[in-house]
Amino acid sequence: MKVTFNIDCTPEEARRFLGLPDVTPVHDVMVDQMKQAAAKALPYLDPESMAKLWFPMGSDVFQEFQQGLWAAATGATSGRHDTDNKTD
Repeated sequence: MKVTFNIDCTPEEARRFLGLPDVTPVHDVMVDQMKQAAAKALPYLDPESMAKLWFPMGSDVFQEFQQGLWAAATGATSGRHDTDNKTD
């Protein structure tokens, strides 16, 4: 035997009928805190500010790091090694 019930009610009515707690106030507080945190983070989302935070010693360090990575990548793909360029 199969019995089907269709109940037409709102989510709020279903929550109350099942005895579930109303978490709307907690949800509202959490959303407000997330909005405030996002608003505080907005000034740091531009690339220049992020670079200053990540590389406080200046862009020279970043450029040297980037050049080192590029040299290592091109040396690895071309099959060259630093030892290949040595002359005794």
